Amino acid sequence: MKKQTATSKLSHLAPDGRARMVNVAAKRATFRTARAEAWVNVGAAIAARLRSTGGVAKGNVLETARLAGIMAAKRTAELIPMCHPLALDAVEVDAALVADRVRVESHVVCEGKTGVEMEALTAATVAALTIYDMVKSAGKGVEIGPVRLLEKTGGKSGDWRRES
Repeated sequence: MKKQTATSKLSHLAPDGRARMVNVAAKRATFRTARAEAWVNVGAAIAARLRSTGGVAKGNVLETARLAGIMAAKRTAELIPMCHPLALDAVEVDAALVADRVRVESHVVCEGKTGVEMEALTAATVAALTIYDMVKSAGKGVEIGPVRLLEKTGGKSGDWRRES
């Protein structure tokens, strides 16, 4: 697993400091994956309601969040400047209650010239935002975080996995 350092080059900055899209024309496509997670602290009352009914007036919270995450991964390049549009091969999003929090995990797969970390992070984040939107009427104290990459495989930089 390759380790990033504080002196690693920022690939989206041109030598003059302007933002730029990385040129991937000469890169060959490789198999790539990424997993990310987002946590949503909903509190005891909302968690109990989700556990007993699965939803709120707007519908099934976890299933709606799962679908929103999948849809968001497919549109990442429209949301993040300089992000390449990718033909994703698979996107999986799971959302589950863990005590008074919801854990969202995304897994994205692609054969492409650039990684799918942003797609995995976008999927997890939008799923978390969807949970917030659906439960906010039951309590405004809901918090999102952390959102983080868990692992990525493939590409020039190789495999990386978050240490426990």
